[in-house]
Amino acid sequence: MLARFLRKDDRAGNGGDVIAVSFVVIVYDMPLQAENTVRSLLPGYQLEVTGAEYEIIVVENASANRMRPAFLDSLPDNVRYFLREQPEPSPAQAINYGASVARGEHICVMIDGARMLTPGVVRSILRGHRMLDNAVVAVPGYHLGGELQQEAVNSGYNLERERELLASIAWPESGYRLFDIACFSGSSAPGLFMPNSESNCLSLHRLLWQALEGCDPRFDLRGGGLINLDLYKRACEHPGVQHVIALGEGTFHQFHGGVTTGGQSRELRDAYIEQSREQYRALRGEEFASPVTQPVYLGEIPAQAQKFVHYSAARVLAARGEAPLDGGPA
Repeated sequence: MLARFLRKDDRAGNGGDVIAVSFVVIVYDMPLQAENTVRSLLPGYQLEVTGAEYEIIVVENASANRMRPAFLDSLPDNVRYFLREQPEPSPAQAINYGASVARGEHICVMIDGARMLTPGVVRSILRGHRMLDNAVVAVPGYHLGGELQQEAVNSGYNLERERELLASIAWPESGYRLFDIACFSGSSAPGLFMPNSESNCLSLHRLLWQALEGCDPRFDLRGGGLINLDLYKRACEHPGVQHVIALGEGTFHQFHGGVTTGGQSRELRDAYIEQSREQYRALRGEEFASPVTQPVYLGEIPAQAQKFVHYSAARVLAARGEAPLDGGPA
């Protein structure tokens, strides 16, 4: 029922103010990329918001490559860091732990700590929840580079090339120029106006999170398999919610040797994907399919994002047989 998500939570941050959103960022073996992600969440980079309105919860699963203490010590008061020594290969327990210590009225899950954000993400998520009490707010996903990183790595894409790309747009001074050096991620490949399979920045009311019982820990494969797709689908399809898409914002995947993007052979990657699909079928009794919703589109569209909006509209017209589709956004 819709009413179950209308009660306001009484959790408060510094000064007794209600924290609107807790961003739960999961990190494992990606210290440099995680630093970029956290920087892109901080007040100052994020526009028209203050640290009193939201908090950032970094949950790092221990590895040989941990985030630097000097960086963590430099962070403002709205960032909290938790190091977990548990060795499980799936991020499920880390996500649920981060949500359990969150003080926000809403919980925003970022399963991959290697996802940099555009400067209006926090503003858009706050707007979405203020506009609609039952909102599930999703941010579209992109990859840094001109093609999907699992393909680009075969032609030499690596950390050095990515550093050069970020330097070429003067990041972080020009946050929206991330669109200039990116392509749609695989899960967002249908474009902004057709069903996507996941969001790597998904915000929902705490009561909805509780109703969904968080992330399902039975998704226990390395990297979680389809755990993020499962959460996205269950949240967007839950009765009474309104799917909201932050049209002009994005999360941008950095190269870090991930399970499906880090340069594994196509055979190993395909085997992992099939194993993930098999696990989803076993747990849910059906093949995964992207949720089909009637989303509300929210927010400004910066000039740099307009090529992706144009391409997305062209995909819809092509699917209807009304116009040919000429490649992807250049």
